[in-house]
Amino acid sequence: MIEEQKSQDAMNNNETTPDSSTEQQESLENHQQSPSEKSSPQEAAEPVSVEVDSQDTAQEQSQQSSQQSESSASTEQLEAEIENLKQKLEQETQQRETISAQAKRLAADFENFRRRSEAQQEEVKTNVKREILSEILPIVDNLERARSQIKPETDGEMNIHKSYQGVYKQLVEVMKELGVAKMRPEGEQFDPYYHEAMMREATEEHPEGTVIEELRAGYLLDDTVLRHAMVKVAAPPENTSQEGETTEENDSNNNEEQPA
Repeated sequence: MIEEQKSQDAMNNNETTPDSSTEQQESLENHQQSPSEKSSPQEAAEPVSVEVDSQDTAQEQSQQSSQQSESSASTEQLEAEIENLKQKLEQETQQRETISAQAKRLAADFENFRRRSEAQQEEVKTNVKREILSEILPIVDNLERARSQIKPETDGEMNIHKSYQGVYKQLVEVMKELGVAKMRPEGEQFDPYYHEAMMREATEEHPEGTVIEELRAGYLLDDTVLRHAMVKVAAPPENTSQEGETTEENDSNNNEEQPA
């Protein structure tokens, strides 16, 4: 039995050996092939790689050109936007300057109007005040004349005198509060702005043109004349005037008698 198995194994080994020998022969043939036959696949692959590289460079160039065109277009667009913004800024600046000038003119006009209105109001108040005080001044004059002329003798007359003198003092205080001041022209030089000359009196005691007497009191309202003072003005004596005339005649006669 053992011998039969060995014989069968030997037969099986002989059957398989031809296949293995054929495979070995094919491998040897492959190794014995020329280098030119082995390098042929590489040579076939080289043109494909060159074509791929050229396509890549073309794509890169096209991408670069497109990027450059896009960047130039964007630059031009930005420059146009900047120029437009500059124009808008200039227009806005001009409009602001125009509006500012108009506002300044309006403010100046309003200030002038306010000042004119205040001046007109003050003028109206002053005129009304002047009219009212001008109507009161004759009453004050009458009270002053009564004070200087009436001499009370009895107690009843004294009481009456004191009563109207109280009214006179009250009027004087109110007039002072309103800005009225009484003139004191006696002894001053005659001034037609403040005085009204009613009489001239020749005298040697006072220089010519001096106010020697007040006939009616004058009043000021805030440094302006409310009523002129009626006064008597000093004049030179008649003898002096006649002597002056004779001396002038003598001088003229002497000049005529002198030889040419």
